[in-house]
Amino acid sequence: MTGTATPRTVTTPRTGTASAAPVFVRMKLSLLRNGLRQSSGRRAVYVLSLAVTMLFAAGQTLGLLALRGSEHAPAVIITVTSVAALAWAVMPLFLPGGDETLDPTRLVMLPLRPRPLVTALLVASLIGIGPLFTLTLAVGSAGALAHGGAAVVAAVVAVPLVLLVCVALARAVAAGNIRLLTSRRGRDLAVLSGLLIAVGAQFVSLGVQQLSRPDGLDVLNPVADVLRWVPPASAIDSVRSVGAGSYGTALVQLLLAVAALALLLRWWRHSLTRLMTTPDGSTLQAATRDDKRAARRSGPGSASLLPSGRTGTVMLRTLRYAWRDPKSKGSWAAALAVGLVLPVVSALQGNGSVYMACWATGLLGMQMYNQFGQDTSAFWMVAQTIASPRDAYLELRGRALALALVAVPYVTLVVLGSAAFRREWAACPEALGLSLALLGSLLGTGAVASALFPYSIPQDSGYKNVAPGQAGLAWAGIAGGLATGVVLCGPLIGVTVWLHVAGGHGWLWVVLPVGAAYGWGMAVLGLRLGAPRTAARLPEILAAVSKG
Repeated sequence: MTGTATPRTVTTPRTGTASAAPVFVRMKLSLLRNGLRQSSGRRAVYVLSLAVTMLFAAGQTLGLLALRGSEHAPAVIITVTSVAALAWAVMPLFLPGGDETLDPTRLVMLPLRPRPLVTALLVASLIGIGPLFTLTLAVGSAGALAHGGAAVVAAVVAVPLVLLVCVALARAVAAGNIRLLTSRRGRDLAVLSGLLIAVGAQFVSLGVQQLSRPDGLDVLNPVADVLRWVPPASAIDSVRSVGAGSYGTALVQLLLAVAALALLLRWWRHSLTRLMTTPDGSTLQAATRDDKRAARRSGPGSASLLPSGRTGTVMLRTLRYAWRDPKSKGSWAAALAVGLVLPVVSALQGNGSVYMACWATGLLGMQMYNQFGQDTSAFWMVAQTIASPRDAYLELRGRALALALVAVPYVTLVVLGSAAFRREWAACPEALGLSLALLGSLLGTGAVASALFPYSIPQDSGYKNVAPGQAGLAWAGIAGGLATGVVLCGPLIGVTVWLHVAGGHGWLWVVLPVGAAYGWGMAVLGLRLGAPRTAARLPEILAAVSKG
């Protein structure tokens, strides 16, 4: 006897915001939990980071509450809130790998539309150390500005609004730049993040020094007058406005924050829609688009201005390495940034002189050291083209000219800028002459050090720039070369000092042409000394630079 099967009614679950948000929260907690299970060291780092963050947040909250009633409290709180929002905006650009959920392309296959996906991701983004720290900041800020029952009610609205704007800002920036962050340029940004943090720390230190003066906080008042209308600081300042009885102003400030949140969510949703409908780099459409873009850039361009022959080819290759290779780009960027920041910071602090511009010369001149280490194991292709000391000379000369092409105008601008900022135009010729002499000396000694002390630069070990076991070799080449370069500039330095002591200030301008000629001569001498040593040590150089 055959029975009749009773049909079942299959109900397809509706995937919406209500069901997606808890799923994404559990996914965020699972990612966090599984990440901590990978190793005890990772757990220790996370616990330590959490403890340090909470201690700092507690101290910060107490400090903000201590400002309650101070005339400078609004300016300080508005500025701190704006800086926190700026940090939320830029951190995804430099730390794209810190949170796996920052990459929305991992969620492309999920059956979700952009609107519920944005809402679910926003809820899940509220879990973490960063949101907890921002929440304590907002609570402390609101507590310092709230005076009266109406202000407390405004604070209840403003605090979560500040947190939501900061989180949405970070997510929108990450989604709008995810193609960049997951590409080679994104890895370059990660390499440069340490440099930007170091440079920013110098200006933060300078700002703290300025604010520590008796009247230092008065500087924040004009800035706060503008930032109080910029979300999310406008939401926090609305608490003060309500306490002062300016209800209309407070309403406008809250509406500005709400409008900013809506615009950020709209931008975020638009970025998600584009990511989920635009072909990526593995598709035929994207490959065709890239080919067309490459064809437009295939013209000669500025490369046609370089010298012909091997010198121009080597210059072009060196400049492309400096632009494309993350380690080379990080080294060049550090030299350019620090060489400019040190004279600026010393001038703002009222210390130093126009000769601080020599830092730019020294840091750029150091790029000539270990030239072959930048090639790593690919140096064998360069070694095959070197059959004589003449070939080695042309190779080294091309690399030195590529560096000089950037260093000479940059050093000149730094010296002129330092002289203009300090109004020490009389010292400009001698400072520029000494800088050019030092640059030429470093280029010459760098050519010799590249041949005698080559070492490997690891390409996949984060910020490590020396292969294991070669640190002593690297220090010997760099320290010895720098010391030799400074000693070689001794005669010109002695002449400059003698002209100052003897009262020959009218002849100090001579240091500029003499320094330029002296630097050129030292560079040529170093290249001619380094060329035969390079040609004779090609196997040893290849073995040394291939260890990483």
